Amino acid sequence: MTEPESNCSAGILLVNLGTPDSPSPKDVKRYLSEFLWDPRVVEMPRVLWWLILHGSILNTRPAHSAKAYQKIWTEQGSPLLAYTLKQAAALQKKLGSSISVVPAMRYGNPSIQRGLEQLRNRGCQRVLIFPLYPQYSATTTASTFDAVVTELKTWRVIPELRLLNQYFDDSSYIQALAASVQSFQQQHGRPEKLILSYHGLPQAYVDAGDPYPRQCEETTRALTKELDLGIEQWRMTYQSRLGKEPWLQPATTDTLQELAGAGCKHVQVICPGFSSDCLETLEEIAMENREVFMQAGGERYEYIPCLNDTEAHIQMLAKLAQCHLGGWIE
Repeated sequence: MTEPESNCSAGILLVNLGTPDSPSPKDVKRYLSEFLWDPRVVEMPRVLWWLILHGSILNTRPAHSAKAYQKIWTEQGSPLLAYTLKQAAALQKKLGSSISVVPAMRYGNPSIQRGLEQLRNRGCQRVLIFPLYPQYSATTTASTFDAVVTELKTWRVIPELRLLNQYFDDSSYIQALAASVQSFQQQHGRPEKLILSYHGLPQAYVDAGDPYPRQCEETTRALTKELDLGIEQWRMTYQSRLGKEPWLQPATTDTLQELAGAGCKHVQVICPGFSSDCLETLEEIAMENREVFMQAGGERYEYIPCLNDTEAHIQMLAKLAQCHLGGWIE
């Protein structure tokens, strides 16, 4: 259905990573096929990678991943999609009717193609591409821009574009993270260690120039300073390793085992690189890694949720959007 045109002066495409349409192996396989075929995600010669992907991975991994998705699936569907839709709606309310906010997923639905078409149908001739990735990586932010450009290649009239690259050190973002930690600890107490866990990345990507780990370190430095934590009170780690090649270190699971083995009984884990709770936070961190820590001798393990659709997060997103929309709106 074609949407009626509106008089929006500008639009925002609010983009998150993506999700399968359901936790069934069939839908998970379709999602993984799109995600893992992205040359930004797996930097390997296409022919060789196609043989590996279709000869092995897509024949085994979907069933395993489907079970993981089933653990976290809600009545609203995928948590990642549900939170992104809530973020877009709240941001729309915050910014007002002169701006049109449309959510999209880099992989899966609603697609970037559909989101851009919605903005065009609403009359938006200026579009801010807003990936919900605080830290830049070619595997996430750049891949989002790739998808936007690929879609716009088919358009006769291209809108004015602005691309938001990162916000890893934005003061409002750091303050929102700190407030979430402080609020959580008011209810659950302070741990012996606060673990700041970021999504991992192959070391080869970093060696090729990806700035992601440096930005994660800057976020960690700013957040621990805002929380007034000493060096002995926190650890920074990387999660979600895949394959046999070297990934960023230290690994979250290894760190949790090490801490428990050294007598640490109480940890809390936060994932500052995720704007919304998803499979990697709710299943991997909140469930799998809790089991790792407890089996290694730990006694209390708590996960601090992502910023999701909290008021502080929406306020921060709105402030960031207004900054990047400067000159486009009054």
